[in-house]
Amino acid sequence: MSEKRRDSKNRILRSGESQRKDGRYAYKYIDATGKPRFVYSWKLEATDSTPQGKRDGLSLREKEKQIRRDIEDAIIPRGGEMTVLDLVKKYLSQKTGVRHNTEANYNFVLNIIKKEDFGRQRIDRVKLSDAKCWLIKLQQDGRGYSSIHSIRGVVRPAFQMAVDDDLIRKNPFEFQLATVVVNDSVTREAITRKQERAFLEFVKGDKHFSRYYDGIYILFKTGLRISEFVGLTLADLDMKNRKISVNHQLQRKRNMEYIIEDTKTSSGTREIPMTDDVYQCFQRIIANRPKPKTEPMIGGRCGFLYLDKDGKPMVALHWEHYFKHICQKYNSIYKVQMPKVTPHVCRHTFCSNMAKSGMNPKTLQYLMGHSDISVTLNTYTHLGFEDAQAELKRVASGE
Repeated sequence: MSEKRRDSKNRILRSGESQRKDGRYAYKYIDATGKPRFVYSWKLEATDSTPQGKRDGLSLREKEKQIRRDIEDAIIPRGGEMTVLDLVKKYLSQKTGVRHNTEANYNFVLNIIKKEDFGRQRIDRVKLSDAKCWLIKLQQDGRGYSSIHSIRGVVRPAFQMAVDDDLIRKNPFEFQLATVVVNDSVTREAITRKQERAFLEFVKGDKHFSRYYDGIYILFKTGLRISEFVGLTLADLDMKNRKISVNHQLQRKRNMEYIIEDTKTSSGTREIPMTDDVYQCFQRIIANRPKPKTEPMIGGRCGFLYLDKDGKPMVALHWEHYFKHICQKYNSIYKVQMPKVTPHVCRHTFCSNMAKSGMNPKTLQYLMGHSDISVTLNTYTHLGFEDAQAELKRVASGE
């Protein structure tokens, strides 16, 4: 009978186990693909102490236990040799038929991962702490919270796909982002009614920007998304019944291709009543609208309200530039500065004003085209003490 093999502490070594001359333990096994593999550790059992100056880690028998579990559960060894970049590419290749904004976001994330050392890491080696450290690094490198949120929004489901495909056992990105990365994003607050009046009066009186007054007024008084507003055509305006039909949006891709898309959500398709002021604005826009030799046709639609110098429909970027230059000019003249105003701030301001006026939340949800009432209700969190005081007085008086 052959003598049992033992380690330097006279402990019996199991099949596949050995101890090298330097004291390190090794375990040889055959993986699920039939290839011989080795794992190493300075400890045989978990209770052993790590030799001084050596890196601590799992003991050999703890690693053996994990290997047996992976083989029994048919976990593909070494993450199928797939890197983080490989995994994300595979995940995104299955995302077909997405909107161009979503596709642009995917490409943004992919380009970041290509530049990162983390992208070349093998997926089975990515631990929870590695995932957290990488996101922290991105913020330290100057990435904003919203960008990191977008990156994680792609990487997390990609790793979940790897779990579902038996490439790894656990998803290292299953944690709350706010517990790891500081949310330093600037909330786009609504401006006050006083600021709104000052902004509109300035635009109306300015020699250059007054041509955009009616459009800006409509954005403040309807809550339209800028992509919905620029997508409006003459056919979408029922001037007789004074209503705006919102059933699509206009976008322009990076390659300058114009496209018509459905509204952001099914709830975005709606009809918005025109107030007298908004009706008059549309009347002026229609009256002053240039008559091009050839009407631009996009997605089977024509008659867009605003055209640029090339006779093509204005898009969100045009209006964002106008707002930026208006704010700059305003703040160069007046000591009391105007906060940043964008088309989305107009939308947020409308929502806030309607909430403060006591509009029924479900009505406001409809007007805003929100698919989830919680998005609308979040507007009510911007109310302050004076709003609460006025509401209590109104309720108490039975109004």
